[in-house]
Amino acid sequence: MRQSRKKLGDLLIEEGLITPEQLESTLEEKEQNQKLGEALLQRGYLTDQQLVEVLEYQLGVPSISLFQYPFDTSLFSLISKETARRNLIIPLKREGNKLFVAMVDPMDFIVVDDLRLSTGFQIETAIATKDDILRAINKYYNIDEGLEELLDDLPLNERGREDDVTDQDAPIVRLVNLLLSNAVIQKASDIHIDPQETKVVVRYRVDGVLRVERVLPRQMLSVLTARIKIMANLDITEHRIPQDGRIKLTLDYHPIDLRVSTLPTVYGEKIVMRLLDMGAALNDLNKIGFNSLNLKRFSELIEQPTGIVLITGPTGSGKSSTLYAALNKLNSEKVNIITIEDPVEYQLEGINQIQVNPNVGMTFAAGLRSILRQDPNIIMVGEIRDKETAEIAVRASLTGHLVLSTLHTNDSLSTVTRLIDMGVEPFLLASSLSGIVAQRLVRKVCRDCAEVQEPSKREMEIFARRGMKVDKITRGKGCSSCNMTGYKGRIALHEVLVINDDMRRVIMNDDSFQKLKEHAVKNKTIFLIDDGLLKVKQGLTTTEEVLRVAILE
Repeated sequence: MRQSRKKLGDLLIEEGLITPEQLESTLEEKEQNQKLGEALLQRGYLTDQQLVEVLEYQLGVPSISLFQYPFDTSLFSLISKETARRNLIIPLKREGNKLFVAMVDPMDFIVVDDLRLSTGFQIETAIATKDDILRAINKYYNIDEGLEELLDDLPLNERGREDDVTDQDAPIVRLVNLLLSNAVIQKASDIHIDPQETKVVVRYRVDGVLRVERVLPRQMLSVLTARIKIMANLDITEHRIPQDGRIKLTLDYHPIDLRVSTLPTVYGEKIVMRLLDMGAALNDLNKIGFNSLNLKRFSELIEQPTGIVLITGPTGSGKSSTLYAALNKLNSEKVNIITIEDPVEYQLEGINQIQVNPNVGMTFAAGLRSILRQDPNIIMVGEIRDKETAEIAVRASLTGHLVLSTLHTNDSLSTVTRLIDMGVEPFLLASSLSGIVAQRLVRKVCRDCAEVQEPSKREMEIFARRGMKVDKITRGKGCSSCNMTGYKGRIALHEVLVINDDMRRVIMNDDSFQKLKEHAVKNKTIFLIDDGLLKVKQGLTTTEEVLRVAILE
């Protein structure tokens, strides 16, 4: 008789993958029917791969990587795509009367029994990660869903008849849904549809880097554009001006929210769709990646009753996520929080959110004036774009409000120069500005294939220039869970500049940028490059990633 199985939690602690405290807090907080493994993954204590390896040992079921697996595609007719997706299974191979399938949960005996009855084979199971299985289903089932059919139809409907692009069974509808569900599985943040002279290129931005997903024939551009415009409620007859819209839909039991932007180019309309991850909206400030000193400083800044706190960085550097995390922390019944955004990305409970609408005169500046009559404690302005918005934000902070906002600048110190350049009086800026946070996102080293290496001579020089020493560097060698890139997920780098009295004097006297920098150094400000190098020392990212977003001085 087999020995009784060890509990999963005990095995994970034995392997040193989680701590007893993490296990205890997960068991307390997880939902009633949720499996322990799922709950640990959700909290980021484990990776899919680590869980699969421990389950393999615990259950005695082999694990398998589906990356470049030689699938027998003739078996896909035995298990429908719908069944495969719903139960997270995929057929691998057949030997005699045995059918081998990969499953996320090989202990789901109901699914195994159903498979045995529906296929007539004895079922042999293997464990694979959820992402691996979903990626394989999307890649191999109906590889080019309806593409041929669509191309045959094209001469008739080049401009896209209404019924061809709205009927749920139409090939173009299936193709767009496939592109969207692939993007969700790959955790892409944006989908780019680029028209070129002879083809249409579809690219996904994954972890901040664009990569080509597929290339479509040029003649598909018009129906593809028409379908996406109809989904986003845009004018399908207008091709000469940019348009913006929004799509909300549920794909594979997963709610998706997309921001859609079209732009006329020489070869047709380029479409970019930004995927909003609804789960990331209520980020915890502790999980954004602040180091302990920066977290303490930022928390003190947002807990002040008045003043302006600005978060700066280029598009897609996670400014909104940090702002929402700050609002989430400040949100309580005792305060009135009002935001004005363009667009409202995430709806937060208990917060009054206003959507900018320039067509009816509802601009940031006009909205801000009205907000001040609503007795707010905390105001969040999505972005300071012009002198008028900047001045009203400054005046709001001087009349007893805490104002949070974002600005596009390179680092925290250049934000001061940018605001003065916008036309804000230095004396007003000096008395209202509390702090500035510059933020960038870098890719994290994949936890499944991370290897500790000796730092190169150049890396040691870089660290020495910033007054640091480094003994070891962590790099990912590339595996199936990170698509052979060596990176999975992203983490933020921060530069938190707290404006003290000395800096206020420098701003008020309109002194040189260098003087401001000297005071920042004296105040022990951790610059972007330093925060990045500290994260390299912790094994979270690599020197190349840090130098991609921060300047080495």
